Amino acid sequence: MKGLIESFYQAFQENDGEKMVNCYHDDITFEDPAFGKLEGERAKNMWRMFCEIDGERKIAFSELSFNEKSGSVRWEAHYTFSKTGRKVHNKIYAEFEFQDGKIIKHTDHFNLYSWAKQALGVKGLIFGGTNFFQKKLIVQTNALLTKFEDKRIS
Repeated sequence: MKGLIESFYQAFQENDGEKMVNCYHDDITFEDPAFGKLEGERAKNMWRMFCEIDGERKIAFSELSFNEKSGSVRWEAHYTFSKTGRKVHNKIYAEFEFQDGKIIKHTDHFNLYSWAKQALGVKGLIFGGTNFFQKKLIVQTNALLTKFEDKRIS
């Protein structure tokens, strides 16, 4: 399964959303603090959307740990948050479950407050650690994803 995880993040480094989603099982469940829980095509479309976003981004991954059923990796993303133009360095711990040679469950853990301070500045410093902020962020990110999906359909 090491090769599967490596392929996933190498594809992200190359902005290849299709190669990324090919690592996912059709019944994928993805979850993180910014999007909440996404399933199936919606989870796949999140990565497609990320790969289509203009701007420079650097993705690095390390500390792969895996067996036939599960795995984990630490990965980092350096990018400019498009809404504010602020630089972000997000450190993520990802956990995976595998089925049929694909990723069936993917959970990204990161410090949302740390992300908010970087991405939003003072607003993130003040509000980034609240449940209200996280709920609002999930609504906003999911609205962006829906807009992306609607554009792909039309």
